[in-house]
Amino acid sequence: MEIILRYFPGLMPVQKAQFGQLLALYEAENAAVNLISRKDMGSFYLHHVLHSLAPARFVRWPPACEVLDLGTGGGFPLIPLAILFPEVQFTGIDGTGKKVRAAQRIAEALSLQNVRLVHARAEEFRGQFHFIVSRAVCTLDALIRYGSPLLRKKNLAALPNGIIAYKGGDLKEELTLVGKGQYIEIWPIGDHFSETCFEEKVLVYLQH
Repeated sequence: MEIILRYFPGLMPVQKAQFGQLLALYEAENAAVNLISRKDMGSFYLHHVLHSLAPARFVRWPPACEVLDLGTGGGFPLIPLAILFPEVQFTGIDGTGKKVRAAQRIAEALSLQNVRLVHARAEEFRGQFHFIVSRAVCTLDALIRYGSPLLRKKNLAALPNGIIAYKGGDLKEELTLVGKGQYIEIWPIGDHFSETCFEEKVLVYLQH
């Protein structure tokens, strides 16, 4: 929890309380549903919560902005982002019902009014959003294929609408699968979070 306060010292008391509750809530759910590798729980705030918050270093989502977490699993990056941006509306979808239900229970326990969770596959889901985030294991070309139809045409934030994908390692091969006309930015997370685990982590922004 201390690492969240170090990078986000301006949190409101309610946000501090919500972030503080996350570990116990996930430990309880993880006992029944495998949301996070149990060996990773010792680095929960570093590897999962702080990592989820990385977009906040690159984009400012205004109130009424609508963000979709494509393949949210147990609620990452959905739930940490919803705590950090209480005036932004977040929707999370995933094809695994038990994970969606677990994330829903966590969101309710935190009294998050800006979170909606839907059990659905990406190719079947319908909706319109300003941004899509995804920490799921999915190639960039697949994210564009599934995500582009779900993006609004009219921008709301200073950054044009688009997809923000959490990635790591060598992306050369994956980037070759993206159309040549696609505008891409690569944002190094390690430029903002100094821990070694973020050295090769990036966010890939795919403008709509």
